Amino acid sequence: MYSKGILLGALLGLAASFSGCKTGIFGGEPAPAPVAPAPAAPIVVDGTRTSYADVVERTSPAVVRIEAEHKNRISQRQTAPFGDDDFFRQFPMPRQDQRPQIERGLGSGVIVSADGTILTNAHVVDEAEKITVMLNDNKAFEAKLVGIDKPSDLAVLKIEAQNMPFLTLGNSDSVRVGDIVLAIGNPLGIGQSVTAGIISAKGRRTGLSDGSFEDFLQTDAPINRGNSGGALVNLNGELIGINSQILSGGASGGNIGIGFSIPTNMAKSVLEQLLKDGKVHRGMLGVNIQTLTEDTAKALDLTDVSGVLVSNVRSGSSAEKAGVKRGDIITAINGEKIDDGNVLRNKVAGTMPGTEIKLTVLRDGTSHELTAVLDEFENEKSDQPGNRQDEDGPSVEKQSGKLGLTLQSVTPQIARQLGLSSDSEGVVVTDVEPSGVGADAGITRGDVLLEVNRAAVNSPESVQTAIEKAGSKPLLLLIARKGQTIYITVRP
Repeated sequence: MYSKGILLGALLGLAASFSGCKTGIFGGEPAPAPVAPAPAAPIVVDGTRTSYADVVERTSPAVVRIEAEHKNRISQRQTAPFGDDDFFRQFPMPRQDQRPQIERGLGSGVIVSADGTILTNAHVVDEAEKITVMLNDNKAFEAKLVGIDKPSDLAVLKIEAQNMPFLTLGNSDSVRVGDIVLAIGNPLGIGQSVTAGIISAKGRRTGLSDGSFEDFLQTDAPINRGNSGGALVNLNGELIGINSQILSGGASGGNIGIGFSIPTNMAKSVLEQLLKDGKVHRGMLGVNIQTLTEDTAKALDLTDVSGVLVSNVRSGSSAEKAGVKRGDIITAINGEKIDDGNVLRNKVAGTMPGTEIKLTVLRDGTSHELTAVLDEFENEKSDQPGNRQDEDGPSVEKQSGKLGLTLQSVTPQIARQLGLSSDSEGVVVTDVEPSGVGADAGITRGDVLLEVNRAAVNSPESVQTAIEKAGSKPLLLLIARKGQTIYITVRP
């Protein structure tokens, strides 16, 4: 039992210890409230956007990772333009120009409706035996391939899910060069990433899709392998493009600031048709066309560089029935002026087969109005040359110094190897000088010269004669290449 003195001293000491604290059980100042989290950084400061976080929060959940499983997939890289033909082994390979590269395998996709409909690239899922879609929260779904359209490099997938986050398709035609855009995808398999840039150009064509229906948006927003099929969005959070291709700076395949996206206005039509019919229907005129250049116009004695040059008309086609001829210049379609071959191609392709269209063509200085009923485009790959047969004896080749080309008359044996008819005439290009004007104009080994300045040629000597006759005038060459004919203009 404690004495009163001891108990009183203990209480006084305890009181003194509490009185030395700023907060206490029996009184003093109240404890401070918990510190509130710092507010998010402002999106706009003094009228200038400082963050894209709000756009990313709205859009990124709708961008998915796609894993496609293949067995014994054959590489698409072309090692030699004419395979194992002995005829071309004796000639050195021409230089290889840097071309945009299409990614294969692991890719990205964009959910475009709440029911789990997904847009991606055709090359991401082509020939896949199993397709797995992984969401931003790592949930995985096995996807069904609804349809694939190689000419546009688009495919539609479906996963069994509801109330999914999705992106609204914006109007890609209203996009302007210089607009800020964000690219969202899964580059190099490291996980979802976001990059920012601007629209660098519109209406680009790379020639690497399995067809000719390209109208790319070019962007400098960094896109790398694995971004294929991902989203290109504007600052309103709208989908304006499906990332598809990159121009690579070397063997590493890394980004150098030149990427290509399929505009949503093209993707929308493909999406709707694949969902409805499982295939895409396109109009076809049945011509080969190319944009008219200043040199080509001079070679044709034209005063105006306006319109699209017809380099070939397919037999039995809509164009032939309408009266279109090789060498015609199409200046308008349905009254709308045309100055670019890619624009004409996409306008025709975007029109349903069976539709009647009006063509304005310039022929020998006179304008003509033609009516064509469009055929339906069929995406058929050109046949490969047939099996090699007994070879003829060696034939003479000759260097054309002014063009930087080595030329040789087409023989029946050469015609067979190039997949041409046995009675084909012309002059085959067996080698191209890398620093010559022919190479600069895009002439490649295996091209067959049919005409020089509208005159037929069938020997290296006839080519040389036509060159000398032209003097300083640009040369208009008609060339057969892989079953098609094109015009190429060169200045010797």
